Amino acid sequence: MRLINIGFGSMIAEGRVLAIVSPDSAPIKRVIQEARERGMLIDASYGRKTKAVILMDTDHVILSAISTETIYARWMDQPEPESKEEIQ
Repeated sequence: MRLINIGFGSMIAEGRVLAIVSPDSAPIKRVIQEARERGMLIDASYGRKTKAVILMDTDHVILSAISTETIYARWMDQPEPESKEEIQ
């Protein structure tokens, strides 16, 4: 099982990831709040601004300070993008 670095020495199992999403929308904010209430939230942002929310198949929700584009590039085992234009 391959691990993906999500910042600050934290790793997640590649095969367990369902989605990597931006934390800006209201529905994702609700998902985060519900996970916090259920005790299924893992804050791997280490006090920094959350830039990505990772949804796992174990029902855990993980917060990361690394951008969604960077995590995606690491997941796909590509060099990290320098700008958003490279993703599109």
